[in-house]
Amino acid sequence: MHISKVDLNLFTVLDAIYTEGSITRASLKMNLTQPAISHALNRLRQLFDDPLFERQGHTMTPTPLARSIIEPVRRALRGFEVTLSGAARFEAASSERSFSLAVRDVLEASVLPPLMANIAHSAPSTTLNTLQVSRRELESELAAGTLDAAIDILLPLSNDIRRAQLAGDQTVVLVRRGHPLIKRRKLTLETYLELEHIQTSSRRRGPGLEDVELSRHGLQRRIRLRCQHYFAACRVVSQTDLALTMPDRLARIVNQQFDNQILPLPLEMPSLDVYLYWHANVDNDPANSWLRAQIAAAMN
Repeated sequence: MHISKVDLNLFTVLDAIYTEGSITRASLKMNLTQPAISHALNRLRQLFDDPLFERQGHTMTPTPLARSIIEPVRRALRGFEVTLSGAARFEAASSERSFSLAVRDVLEASVLPPLMANIAHSAPSTTLNTLQVSRRELESELAAGTLDAAIDILLPLSNDIRRAQLAGDQTVVLVRRGHPLIKRRKLTLETYLELEHIQTSSRRRGPGLEDVELSRHGLQRRIRLRCQHYFAACRVVSQTDLALTMPDRLARIVNQQFDNQILPLPLEMPSLDVYLYWHANVDNDPANSWLRAQIAAAMN
């Protein structure tokens, strides 16, 4: 069937139902009536000769065919959006655009203050939404345009995803002031291994980067506490003799109210590099290019 005989608006309905898992929520998202959404779905079913979605309780579950076509459909829709936005110049000073950025919670505290300062100055009417997205879903979200960009560590993504390295970071160790094992603000590897440590991770198990590096030298530290957030860990450090190993940039932000000592890690560690990711289909999108420039400036 030639594309001229197909109503392309049907594919925005397909994407909405797939995303929302419900005709009711899809109708609210698209500001259409439920009968209009149902009518569009029926036309799609005729077009593909497939039910596309099957009701299971209150959820519209996609069929195998719907799962196989959703990513090409989303890429095509995103291409149309980029073409339309590229046809008009992006004027940051007057834009009311809303951007979505995927960023791990570990990076939020260091990225957002300078980024929002830049955005507030040059684009006062734009808004920014930061999200934590599963790394398995990152590529599809960028392709669909539900994410404009992402900041993360080096990831194995396809050639459709562009990346640029941002400023790196070093690893430091936090201990409380007056710690009995720390003399003259100097931390040796021997003392580091003698300390008891906090490991901060959202994962239930598994070593940290510093543990991997220690194991390469046949060394191991003692983990006394495993917790989820650096803020909590910094507070524990201030009230105990436990030590915390973490990124330097974040340490200087989170530690301000606790005044723990920040010491160099007495172990050679690779720089903690982070990357900016975006989809190839927005390479030349003026708005996305502007956002990437703001992020790069904030991370310098």
